[in-house]
Amino acid sequence: MAKPNILVVDDEEDILELVRYNLSREGFPVLCATTGEEAMQTTASGQVDLMVLDLLLPGIDGLEVTRRIKNDARLRHIPIVMLTAKGEEADVVTGLELGADDYVVKPFSPKILIARVKAVIRRMSSGPTPDDEILRVHDLVIHPGRREVQASAERIDLTFTEFQILAYLARRPGWVFTRSQIVDAIRGDDYPVTDRSVDVQIVGLRKKLGSLGHYVETVRGVGYRFKE
Repeated sequence: MAKPNILVVDDEEDILELVRYNLSREGFPVLCATTGEEAMQTTASGQVDLMVLDLLLPGIDGLEVTRRIKNDARLRHIPIVMLTAKGEEADVVTGLELGADDYVVKPFSPKILIARVKAVIRRMSSGPTPDDEILRVHDLVIHPGRREVQASAERIDLTFTEFQILAYLARRPGWVFTRSQIVDAIRGDDYPVTDRSVDVQIVGLRKKLGSLGHYVETVRGVGYRFKE
């Protein structure tokens, strides 16, 4: 199977070359862009299957590129891995809420970046998980239809909200979700709940999962994910 074309967008030539070199070594066809405008033009050409996108760009920045791609029905299927400097947590949260798939913090290890890219590609290949499909992740079996959870063959009693959060995270192992994304997914846009409420639910969920609670990971400053 042909490997996906990856567009790398960064205005720093040394970082651009570092990412291009390491992706090419893994056999990925790589395109490069140094501005948001150039990234949009290349993406619109239909040659891009995945994007590694720096957030801090001249002209159209990375967040605006993400917004435009995810608002375009022809392009929104393209996964985006954001590159971000430390201290830009607010931008990471915004990017994820706009639809980006993952992020890597600068300075970064090329090996970690490659691993994140490959993880996104695996998720692309597996496709969406139907909401009523039984989930088997690690030692957990999650049955959405019966709203039952078993851990190492032992049934766990969860509240409605705890179950919703667990099922939501477990459908996309490795994906990072912000608190507001979790709230929107389990209750709808109009549910009056705070970020703190999500944190409390996570604490209760981990406690009930016992030794498996560590699979629900906190991503500092951003939100939560289910460990791959």
